[in-house]
Amino acid sequence: MNRISWDQYFMAQSHLIALRSTCERLMVGATIVRDKRIIAGGYNGSIAGGTHCIDEGCYVIDSHCVRTIHAEMNAIIQCAKFGVPTEGSEIYVTHYPCLQCCKGIIQSGIKRVYYSQDYKNHPYANKLFEDADVEVKQVELDEMIIDTKNKEKLQFVASMIEKLSTVGVEEHEIKRLYEQANQLFTSYN
Repeated sequence: MNRISWDQYFMAQSHLIALRSTCERLMVGATIVRDKRIIAGGYNGSIAGGTHCIDEGCYVIDSHCVRTIHAEMNAIIQCAKFGVPTEGSEIYVTHYPCLQCCKGIIQSGIKRVYYSQDYKNHPYANKLFEDADVEVKQVELDEMIIDTKNKEKLQFVASMIEKLSTVGVEEHEIKRLYEQANQLFTSYN
């Protein structure tokens, strides 16, 4: 049995945390790590007890949802709330941090940023990270660890089954294929 690397392990945690996101536009997760131990996690969403975008839609001003706190900031704030130092730690994020999160990461003393996917990578964020001597590295998640494309795969299979129905495959066989696809893609066994 092969063990996954630490980078894959912590990135998988961030992708798992992202599943708690209440943002309709992009699900993001972040995990702060010190000495190979998780010290905080955060996802993008509304303030605790506030209205969530998934319930009432995004509150967008100048192309940004002002209701949402980003995953990185939620994780950093969690450390501050519980008195956990972030100096010299690492952060694993599902997407490249925005400019504001970049500043928060630098100010909190985090020294390494690992991200999975490029997302509107701002050149000034790159410069700030470089000037602050914060290492930034892309760590793509191995899809075998967590399947982040489950919905897309289900939609693809459903479209293929639909095409089969148009070429004369019997109705009972189409129904069986749909049931089998739903079992494969929605079962949590």
